[in-house]
Amino acid sequence: MNIKSKTIQGVFWSGIQNWGSQAGSFIVFLILARLLSPKDFGLVALANVFINFMQIFLNQGFAHALIQKQNLEEKDINTAFWTQVFVGFFLTTLTLSSANFIAFTFNQPRLTLTIQVLSILFIIASLRQTQVTLLNREFKFKVMATCSLLGIFFAGIVGILMAFWGYGVWSLVGQQLTYEIMEVIVLWTASTWRPKFQFSWQALSQLYRFSLNLLAYKLLEFFNQRTDNLLIGYFLGEVALGYYAISHRILQVLTQLLIGTLNQVALPTFSRLQDNPKQFLSAFYQATQFTSLIAFPIFSAIILLSPQLVITLFGEHWRSAIPILQILPLTGIIRAVSFFQRSAFIAMGQPSIQMKLGLLNAIVNVIACLIALHWGILAVASAYVISDYLVFPLGQWLLSKLISLSCKTYLSQFLAPVTSTIIMVSVIFIIQQSLTSILSLQLNLIICCSIGFIVYTLSIKLLFPELFSHVFTLVALLRSSPQTNS
Repeated sequence: MNIKSKTIQGVFWSGIQNWGSQAGSFIVFLILARLLSPKDFGLVALANVFINFMQIFLNQGFAHALIQKQNLEEKDINTAFWTQVFVGFFLTTLTLSSANFIAFTFNQPRLTLTIQVLSILFIIASLRQTQVTLLNREFKFKVMATCSLLGIFFAGIVGILMAFWGYGVWSLVGQQLTYEIMEVIVLWTASTWRPKFQFSWQALSQLYRFSLNLLAYKLLEFFNQRTDNLLIGYFLGEVALGYYAISHRILQVLTQLLIGTLNQVALPTFSRLQDNPKQFLSAFYQATQFTSLIAFPIFSAIILLSPQLVITLFGEHWRSAIPILQILPLTGIIRAVSFFQRSAFIAMGQPSIQMKLGLLNAIVNVIACLIALHWGILAVASAYVISDYLVFPLGQWLLSKLISLSCKTYLSQFLAPVTSTIIMVSVIFIIQQSLTSILSLQLNLIICCSIGFIVYTLSIKLLFPELFSHVFTLVALLRSSPQTNS
């Protein structure tokens, strides 16, 4: 199977994985939001800030190193696996001993036991990291899709039942643990690879040489993406963080749905094309344009329809999250194109560039959020968005130097999505204002979404017929891909 066929099949199954798992997890999330309080969500969100920080050290960038390496040997895989297992046990021990100090620092006594129980995730995750990497490297996204969907299903059942029985914050903890355990079970059942008692210091040294910059970047990315949560939780409390977490969760789900599918396939695809500049550029342009066509209109519509969306999905007690949701989707728009910068830098063997960009972005974000705290949670959300827009042009300029990116050709990829999105947003705004005093929020939401979809599709078809035909053909290939390769 050639690289084009593998990519198309990968996009299909990656789409099944992302859309299926995110849709399933979001449905569970909606149910839990109606059963639990903002305080419960805020406490778990605060605990996850520390859990997610420690998880960065678990992978150490090995996944990207194994995917990018052209000639992968068995000693490389085994060395990565045993290193991750050791680190997983070490992180669990470290977190168990430091949980009380973290809870004391944030003046949240309930945080101690929550963090301690969640620390088991490090051991569980260490058993699946290498399996996930090998499956991604071989474009076996069908297995990954099955894994995610089963995990979401069983974890959802556990979380909802625990919330219904009154376990509160522990229903969210139980949901996370169940998901990770199910992933390990499915991955080890589906995968034929098994670790051997083999370890090479030379292989470890090579892996670290490549992944060190990635590890540094992930640390910087964490502070860049989690600074807002950390500062809100510390200065404004867990209730405010609960409202923010709901809005941020919507942003994460949409980002994964709209961007994650192509971005997951982008790294192995770009890596295979690193020695063919012409095809590399073509793949980069197409990925950028296709993602923009989907992400731009949806994130823009979320900004306009957030009042109807929040009340309809979560209920009246989450109304305070509406202003936040009117700001955060702006980040999704810029990430729809900036995510491919990272994949391109790594595929070309230049992770240090992305690390330096991450450092700059983290510094700008921390400074902006610290300044914005004085004006409250909406100002923090705005600062979080602005920092991404300030750093993006520099990243794009550096990428253009690396792969001879044409600025004119690159910007032309956005003509269709930007034009059609503006038309769609204008129509939705007029309809929304006209129907607000006449129809219920739910019916208003349905009508605006339906008409917005029709207007956007017609705009692409009438104004950019060649692009519409190309997308239609690509969708047909995606639909036929699984049958062709079954």
